[in-house]
Amino acid sequence: MNEQHWFDTARLGMFIHWDHASQQGLEVSWPMVGGVFSLPHAEPVSVEQYESSAETFVPDPNWASQLAELATKASMRYAVFTARHHSGYCMWPTTTTGYAISKSAPKRDLVGEFVTAFREAGLRVGLYFSLSDWHHPGYPAWRDEDSPYRWGEWPRPTPDGWRQFQEDMFAQLRELLTNYGEIDEIWFDGGWERDAEEWDTKGIEALVRELQPAALINDRLPGHGDFATPEQCIPTHPPGGRWEVALTMNRSWGYVPADTAYKSARQLIHALCEAAARGGNLLLNVSPQGDGSLPPEQVERLETLGRWMWSNEPAIIDTRPGLEPWQFYGPSTSRDGVLYLQLVMQPYESITIRGLPINQVRSVQHLATGRELDFETTCPVIALLKEEDPVGEITVDIPPELLDANATVLVLHTGPPPEEGDPGEDSQAEDKDGEPGDT
Repeated sequence: MNEQHWFDTARLGMFIHWDHASQQGLEVSWPMVGGVFSLPHAEPVSVEQYESSAETFVPDPNWASQLAELATKASMRYAVFTARHHSGYCMWPTTTTGYAISKSAPKRDLVGEFVTAFREAGLRVGLYFSLSDWHHPGYPAWRDEDSPYRWGEWPRPTPDGWRQFQEDMFAQLRELLTNYGEIDEIWFDGGWERDAEEWDTKGIEALVRELQPAALINDRLPGHGDFATPEQCIPTHPPGGRWEVALTMNRSWGYVPADTAYKSARQLIHALCEAAARGGNLLLNVSPQGDGSLPPEQVERLETLGRWMWSNEPAIIDTRPGLEPWQFYGPSTSRDGVLYLQLVMQPYESITIRGLPINQVRSVQHLATGRELDFETTCPVIALLKEEDPVGEITVDIPPELLDANATVLVLHTGPPPEEGDPGEDSQAEDKDGEPGDT
């Protein structure tokens, strides 16, 4: 898959972690196996306690459209929904198990509601599917006496149990891959508990390629994958090829009201800038409550992100990595001869860009307002005397009134004059419909 692909420059998506236990304010799946060290708020509960809320899970009918609206106003391009997490609970009315949304809401299909709402909002859709299933009797199902969760010491199935589990897993995948139209991304997880041969990952990949030939598969299907999935921090060195970083707003994936350690909106914006500048996407997680609504802290951060993107989207969406780190002290992106410089730290009175042909610099603008900024160029004297197109430095004055509290973005135009309609010159915030942060 070397051709240009929507994923390559999407830059921003929404990850949705949710199941019936969100009614209890429990982290998704992990509490039922005794918690895990990497999730400090995954407090252990019994299997019976975790699974008890499956009887009462009836989300608000408008949950999906409300989430899609928030995603759209944050300039997100796609979303990934947890169809089945490690707990084994299915968010669609599968024929393989009663442990699904059909148990509490027989006429509801949360996967279908997600796909419909997000597609209608113009976003691409992906489905998360955990290979692990801690509810299925053939996996085998997790028991309280199996806790705490010990790496490498997972309960082992019987041969007959495993055959039944695989039959049901493949049936569930077939349902997801045939009942919802075109799926853009398949996000596998949980593969660490078995090896590729035991999972039959070749068969799983073949099924995806047969039923959804255009879908990307992530690298958590052991031995396969079209893109890498670093988690919870921007990689120092970008993985080779396509990648997205999955990032929570606080320290939990699911809705945990006790987890108040939220990243600021500024931190999330900076993470987006850094991911885009390294050629990756940010898959920003949200954690719906039991009724499907988001906690106020998450709504506020998405709205702030949306207001920032309303003015600065051209610097993020459909861009490529910009300058090398030594050229500019901050993330940068590019598109068609235009450089976008993201000032993630406040400058003193100016910034400097190095290693550019100084005679090709036409103008520097403040992206949000379109205001032209003063700049100077310099290079070694000998280069001025001997070279037609000397390489040097550009120093740009930054008026303090233009500084954005989250991240200021500058646009540097180089090369020949732009064609009419060049997005780098003309796509100012005032050209957009509505007002910043409309909700």
